[in-house]
Amino acid sequence: MSEAGRVPSPAAPPELAAAAPEDRKGKEPEREKLPPIASAGAGAAAAGLDRGSKGQTSTFSSFISTVNQKKEAAENRSSPTHLIFPNIKNVRDLPSICLDVRQKQRISVDPLSSEMKAPVLPEPVLPRQPKTMKDFQEDVEKAKSTGDWKAVHDFYLTTFDSFPELNAAFKKDATASFNTIEDSGINAKFVNAVYDALLNTPQDIQKTVLKGIINSLLREWKGPRTKDDLRAYFILLQNPQFNNTSTYVIYAHLLRQIATLVEADHHFLVHWFKKISQKRFKQLVERLLQFISLRLFPAKPEEFPPITKCSWWIPSASKVLALLNTANSLIHPSLIPYTDFYNSTLDHIDLMEEYHTWQSFGNSHRFSFCQYPFVISIAAKKIIIQRDSEQQMISIARQSLVDKVSRRQRPDMNMLFLNMKVRRTHLVSDSLDELTRKRADLKKKLKVTFVGEAGLDMGGLTKEWFLLLIRQIFHPDYGMFTYHKDSHCHWFSSFKCDNYSEFRLVGILMGLAVYNSITLDIRFPPCCYKKLLSPPIIPSDQNIPVGICSVTTDDLCQIMPELAHGLSELLSYEGNVEEDFYSTFQVFQEEFGIIKSYNLKPGGDKIPVTNQNRKEYVQLYIDFLLNKSIYKQFAAFYYGFHSVCASNALMLLRPEEVEILVCGSPELDMYALQRSTQYDGYAKTDLTIRYFWDVVLGFPLDLQKKLLHFTTGSDRVPVGGMADLNFKISKNETSTNWLPVAHTCFNQLCLPPYKSKKDLKQKLIIGISNSEGFGLE
Repeated sequence: MSEAGRVPSPAAPPELAAAAPEDRKGKEPEREKLPPIASAGAGAAAAGLDRGSKGQTSTFSSFISTVNQKKEAAENRSSPTHLIFPNIKNVRDLPSICLDVRQKQRISVDPLSSEMKAPVLPEPVLPRQPKTMKDFQEDVEKAKSTGDWKAVHDFYLTTFDSFPELNAAFKKDATASFNTIEDSGINAKFVNAVYDALLNTPQDIQKTVLKGIINSLLREWKGPRTKDDLRAYFILLQNPQFNNTSTYVIYAHLLRQIATLVEADHHFLVHWFKKISQKRFKQLVERLLQFISLRLFPAKPEEFPPITKCSWWIPSASKVLALLNTANSLIHPSLIPYTDFYNSTLDHIDLMEEYHTWQSFGNSHRFSFCQYPFVISIAAKKIIIQRDSEQQMISIARQSLVDKVSRRQRPDMNMLFLNMKVRRTHLVSDSLDELTRKRADLKKKLKVTFVGEAGLDMGGLTKEWFLLLIRQIFHPDYGMFTYHKDSHCHWFSSFKCDNYSEFRLVGILMGLAVYNSITLDIRFPPCCYKKLLSPPIIPSDQNIPVGICSVTTDDLCQIMPELAHGLSELLSYEGNVEEDFYSTFQVFQEEFGIIKSYNLKPGGDKIPVTNQNRKEYVQLYIDFLLNKSIYKQFAAFYYGFHSVCASNALMLLRPEEVEILVCGSPELDMYALQRSTQYDGYAKTDLTIRYFWDVVLGFPLDLQKKLLHFTTGSDRVPVGGMADLNFKISKNETSTNWLPVAHTCFNQLCLPPYKSKKDLKQKLIIGISNSEGFGLE
């Protein structure tokens, strides 16, 4: 089975990747056993389960006595099923279930090939469960009115007593096997109804459910799990009782058993998770994130076993969370935004220790959250990238200093920086020459000097250099990029040329912007950033193509929506495609006034597009437009970016996150901007300032974006939020007939002391709506 068809694994550094399979192979037999229940959890569970709050349960010791009684009864009946407490073992070697960020492959969970499929075991004969959802709901309503909960109690007692009973209650058809990934065979509405009612039942019923779950988890399993077992795990994972910290010991063991399932079983669960409603799916994710957060930072540490005794809790939860993340990635549009998997609690741990652990050990020996990058917020990833880049900058600067001293040369402070000296009149050529000549210094701190101009670069000159250079390179007359008005974005020109060094320059600029925390006003489609991470690390073999990724009509729609719509119409056309369209596997492009033709496949000019091959035609056409026709241009751009950002930290990023790092976030919070704004010549209580914020906060979104673009050179917000803009409003002692003035290099707005709100609003709208280009002063 191809890698794309597997549930992904945590990332391992290249030096450990080869060793990991052997390591996992040796541990395979253990994976089939029931994960042990930590004895240290008993006291903590008892402390947490005796509190008498809603969701309270009986003590864990009483559960044990119940289990022992059942064990004795089972032995008396010579039953093959034994209820035991296995010895405690470490679970650091659990199979991993996370997107392999080392490879950054497109997630795809296709039906398993025959050699990967788990053997289909005969399903056991299920107990008979005559209750229907209607019967259950009637019993609940009757219990609420009469106070007699016996029928409801008996239902929960029977249903949650074992895995077969769970299947008997919730399986659509007890006689059917339901061995497909597309249909779990579970009556989801019935499951939801039972769980929705559970939290409103008396405490003894809730205790009964938890006792039954413990009994089920304690059974020693022999051999592979059946699909009925998977259904039981799937049902139990949705139990809302696990929102309560008093149930976390039980929840942890459920997660551990799911995490230790074989890959083929995970494959089924992933596809079943896809069918959960958005509300229930989000609840599952939030429950797991809360579990991880409270294990890291417990409000009451005495509630849980010592971290040394349950170090497997977080790895197990992370692996189950990875299953949900994979399921979410398979659906278009996804059930929930990828940002809903972020765990903001991780912003407060030692991220660099996590990063270095991942770099050093991968997934072979020690757990690291970097193995599961989808839970790390973009703000946290930015910190990792910045600190990693700072360490690289310091290392390179230190080496330069050592080289100077070893040659008995006098050290110069300039050697610690990437010093750019450029002329405004030859901005692109000078910048290209400087970056080419100082290629070894690209990871040093950037400082810019404009020839013939006095002044020190305290950040303003660097930002101005970026803004001017980007504006010139992306100008339509320059011919490097084509601006598409329908999508409001730039795309690479397919014109052939002898030298693609200027595309490399744009890549270097983007890399320098990330390393120096500069937000660029660049409008590339999301597809560009997907290509930029294909692969995320420059391959050692120079013959391996870079910047090539799988593309669809959705990707094309983000750049050329009309063309994408036309191709979609072709795919859905009900007539005779060959006779009505009269097209072949050949496309035409205009280059410098000359029409050139290109075959999409060998002999394409002689192959007609028909109803049978139109899907192939559309796919080849999109691949030609977004990959092949611009390969040399994008490859130069790719190598330029990665010559600066050659960091393993990039592997933690999604394409959308790279875009946010480069261009900032489109989400505006003008109230946050108001709170963080600095004033020069004004106080925040001055009448003019109060008028200003009354006007700005009342602006529609498009005018708020224009104001941000006018004052900062971009209508997007840095990853750190509005506070990172260092926005300043200065008093401009000029006539109130003047318009506001902006210094974009310093994110500064110069505002005359307007006497009325009406006058301020009128002048401000005129100023921000009619500034040319970047509104540079």
